[in-house]
Amino acid sequence: MKINTIASVLLVALGLSFNTAVRAADEPALMQPVKSVLDHYLMIQTELAKDSVKGLDEHANTIAKAVKGDEMKMLSPEVAKQAEALAKAKDVKAAREAFKPLSASLVKYLADHKAGKGTYHEAYCPMVKANWLQSEKDIRNPYMGKSMLTCGVLKN
Repeated sequence: MKINTIASVLLVALGLSFNTAVRAADEPALMQPVKSVLDHYLMIQTELAKDSVKGLDEHANTIAKAVKGDEMKMLSPEVAKQAEALAKAKDVKAAREAFKPLSASLVKYLADHKAGKGTYHEAYCPMVKANWLQSEKDIRNPYMGKSMLTCGVLKN
C-alpha cells in the first residue's frame, strides 16, 4: 500500500514538473539585450515613480547602447532614439514625457513577441493616457509619482 502511495505521489510530481516545463516553453524567454533593456527600463520606472531622475541618464544610455549593439536587431532602432531622448531630460517633467514613447515601444515588443508574461505587468494611467511596464502587481505610476502613485490599472 505504501509503495502505491509513493508511486502515485511521484507520478503527480513528475506530471506537475512536466506541465510547468511545457508552459515555460510556450512563453519565450527574454534574450539579451532585451532582458537588459527591460531591467534598465524598470529602474527608470521606479525612479520616476519616486519623482526622481537619479541615474536615469545612465540607465537610458545603457538601453540605447544595448539596442545599437544588438547584431540580431531584436528591438527597433527607434527604441535607442527614444532612450537617448530620455537620457537628455533635464527634469522629472521632461523625463516623464520622454518615457511615454519608450514605454509604448517596449509594451508593443512584449505583446508582439508574447514574452515576459508574469514578469512584466502592463499598466495604464488614464490621467496621462499612457502605458508603462512594471515588475510588481501594485501600481507604481511613473507619470504621476508621489502625487498619485497608485493611479492606474493593470492591463495584464
